[in-house]
Amino acid sequence: MAKVDLYAQDWCELIFAGRNKAYGAYQMRSQTGARNTKSLVTLIILAALAVGIPLFFTYVVPHKKDTTVTTVTNLSKLEEAKVEDKHIIKKVEPKRAEPQRIKSSIKFTAPKIEKDENVQEEDEMKTQKELGESKLAISIADVKGNDDVHGKDIADIKEVITSQPDEEAKVYDYVEQMPQFPGGDEALLKWITDHLTYPSASMEAGTQGKVIVRFVVTENGTVGDVQLLTHVDTYCDREAEKVVRSLPKFTPGRQQGKPVKVWYQVPVVFELI
Repeated sequence: MAKVDLYAQDWCELIFAGRNKAYGAYQMRSQTGARNTKSLVTLIILAALAVGIPLFFTYVVPHKKDTTVTTVTNLSKLEEAKVEDKHIIKKVEPKRAEPQRIKSSIKFTAPKIEKDENVQEEDEMKTQKELGESKLAISIADVKGNDDVHGKDIADIKEVITSQPDEEAKVYDYVEQMPQFPGGDEALLKWITDHLTYPSASMEAGTQGKVIVRFVVTENGTVGDVQLLTHVDTYCDREAEKVVRSLPKFTPGRQQGKPVKVWYQVPVVFELI
């Protein structure tokens, strides 16, 4: 059987003999061979470019050599720096003041006789009763001295001997009779709740909590020093301190029958309902 070229122009003319060649099928059939040839050539050219371009850049275009130099320093071989301390600070021991030497004997000061009109009130000799009622501090010295020529006479020593710490300044934690708020603890908590203003900033932030406030109830029942033992935020803390400072008078605490200062503790609760 002879080989038939389906894309030959003679074969196309034979098929469309006596038919309408103006129809599109004739045009497509007659140009099929040319289209296939162009497609094949285009495919070969693209394949050649795909293989040739990488080879061109690999073998033709020279590559730049990496000139980056990495220097590694071995820290273990570095010599340790020597620090020479030129300023040596010597410890200086504080000097203790030597106690004054007091003579065992006290010199006698002869009384000076003056007329009554020339004697000042503070220079008058006090009776034993007046000395007992006086509020002036009288020092009591232990006369265990010596007769050294360098010893001081006790009459010449003008050091002021302070009295014992004032008991009135002491603040008690617990006493025989604790301070009492009018109406008791329930009335105290109710008073705080009624007079407490929730800070708007804390309310908007949804802040809640309890501030434990410690304060002093003085001898006359008023609120003295105020301390915050726990905190919520700045605004709630300020409001809690403000309310406690505005508390009405307590019945003061008593120790041995005397009114004294006493620490008192109360919770201030901030709760959103």
